[in-house]
Amino acid sequence: MSDKNNHVSIDNSGLDPQTNFSLNPTFAAIVDSRMARRNFLKGSVGAAVVAFIGGSLVGCSSSDDGELAALIPPPVAGTAPLLGFAAVATGRTDGIVVPAGYTARAFLPWGTPLTGSYPAFLADASNSGGEQEQQVGMHHDGMHFFPIDARSSGESSTEGLLVFNHEYIDNNLVHTNGITTVPRIADEARKEIAAHGVSVAHIQQQADGSWALVNNSPFNRRITGATPMELAGPVRGSAKVVTKYSPDGSRTRGTLNNCGNGFTPWGTYLTCEENWAGYFVNTDAAQPREHSRYGVSSNNGRYLWETATPAADQYQRFNASTVGADASADYRNEPNTFGWIVEIDPFNPDSVPQKRTALGRFGHEGIIFGKLEEGQPLVLYSGDDSRFEYIYKFVSSAPYFKTTAGGHLLNDGILYVARFNDDGSGDWLPLDINNTDFAAKVAAAGVTFEDQADVLLNTRLAADALGATKMDRAEWGAVHPDTGEVYFTLTNNSRRTEEQIDAANPRARNVTGHIIRWNERQNQSATAFDWDIFLLAGDVGTVTPNTDLTLTTDNHLASPDGLWFDKNGLLWIQTDMSGSQQGEGPYGNNQMLVADPVTRQIKRFLVGPTDCEVTGISATPDMKTLFVNIQHPGDRSKPNNFTSNWPDGGNSRPRSATVIVTKDDGGVIGS
Repeated sequence: MSDKNNHVSIDNSGLDPQTNFSLNPTFAAIVDSRMARRNFLKGSVGAAVVAFIGGSLVGCSSSDDGELAALIPPPVAGTAPLLGFAAVATGRTDGIVVPAGYTARAFLPWGTPLTGSYPAFLADASNSGGEQEQQVGMHHDGMHFFPIDARSSGESSTEGLLVFNHEYIDNNLVHTNGITTVPRIADEARKEIAAHGVSVAHIQQQADGSWALVNNSPFNRRITGATPMELAGPVRGSAKVVTKYSPDGSRTRGTLNNCGNGFTPWGTYLTCEENWAGYFVNTDAAQPREHSRYGVSSNNGRYLWETATPAADQYQRFNASTVGADASADYRNEPNTFGWIVEIDPFNPDSVPQKRTALGRFGHEGIIFGKLEEGQPLVLYSGDDSRFEYIYKFVSSAPYFKTTAGGHLLNDGILYVARFNDDGSGDWLPLDINNTDFAAKVAAAGVTFEDQADVLLNTRLAADALGATKMDRAEWGAVHPDTGEVYFTLTNNSRRTEEQIDAANPRARNVTGHIIRWNERQNQSATAFDWDIFLLAGDVGTVTPNTDLTLTTDNHLASPDGLWFDKNGLLWIQTDMSGSQQGEGPYGNNQMLVADPVTRQIKRFLVGPTDCEVTGISATPDMKTLFVNIQHPGDRSKPNNFTSNWPDGGNSRPRSATVIVTKDDGGVIGS
């Protein structure tokens, strides 16, 4: 697509279209919040109190009024009280704002030389595709800091591997004058594919307290949209993942639209493929359900890579139309090799990334482990970030033992989808072809599956058939390090109508979003849970019903997205408002807040630069260095007409980057 000035018009929203039009029932009644909250308090918050203060619930009032106010956790030993900082105000400064007593520094921006010949970033963005393959990618997102001794003591706070995602590219910024021609120029497509994926950066703290990349480290690595990968788990070898590149259905190339992340107890990184469907095109008269239910375009791929000239297999794979005699002669199944959780070993630069298909295929926003229990199954949670999609849970078949744990645990287990009932209870519904209830429900829905691989390739369709609860764009999750409570952001859904309101999604035209949480019954692999709404986002004065939480100028927010618990039990909340919402609403630029989950005290900790998203967060083990990602500053820029100049200032091109936050007195972040 191009306009009359020969500039390509490309959808850069980053969102796949709504594809869930199933008739799953919605709940007519809003939750009896008072009763649901009492039930929840008996479990999750009661456990939280025990974890925080080592006491019991004896003497706690049974009244709903003020019952949380007295449950204030003690300060961390040797530090100032947590949440002791002064909240920062909202604003629209083209820079990073943090509380008094803290300092924020930009680090590892897009284009930083990382591997190979370490090619310098050129200010006019004229680097070639080959150079981009050796540089930090674009649009930083999910992230984790692995201490250099992660596989022994895991205590180093001065050296480690910072691993972070690159979600997508900004077509107006990635090249000197933006994308200008169709068919696409092959090297431009190569550069854009290389700007996606993951960076592994070996970093070390210097004598003056600053951090620097360790040049020529064997750990420094780029994983891109073209890196060879293995399919692992039930889908490996399925006829539906056979391609010209992999006739036996065991391999694919690249990972795309890497949004949130996770990390494993055995020291590997998990990256999540979110809005991957838009990269492909299928012009067949009738698309298979593996394409249509996920939003594969019938017109063109998001960046038209399939048109790249001179033509090459690495670009033609984005054309998922039927053009060959069979699947081994074309790329009709290429989209089926995306939509997975990808495991990367950052400590082995020669390792091949593994796409863990047992965890389901959908628009993964992130992946989080439940609380680890020796001898018990592993539990992982992931949300599908599209309007009216679902929240999932995976329970491994084999138990977890620290000494033998590895990626094999993610290849076999049961995937569940959540149903949030209107009485504050919830159920995990198994997506298991061998389960009799599953078989009965899919049969009643008129859906058939050949085998478990087919179920996982069509995870959304299977969840439709089970009657899972349609959510308001499930984003990141976080699990409390002590209690195991699970929190998920539901960023927004402006398309929910009054008739579609249900207990877990209680607002029509939900433009500001909310945070839901639950507590598993009995144990983490249980199939029942209790839930409540932790926070309704909105302007000053917004009340979360049946709580003492009323938003103020210190904490009003919209579109909660990133979510992370630190080791001290504080919940960090990052926002992803649209450009128009940032520019015209009462919230200013996107921000990061921190909450005490017991008292619901919330303070704004950071405000980002113009047109950015605040996303991705990790910390050193001593909690004295915080890493935060700033994505797409200036994302409403036009070629050479920039709305932000962060982080380099002046008239420079905006660049996504990591921000390092430290406390000026050397103390714990959040104190």
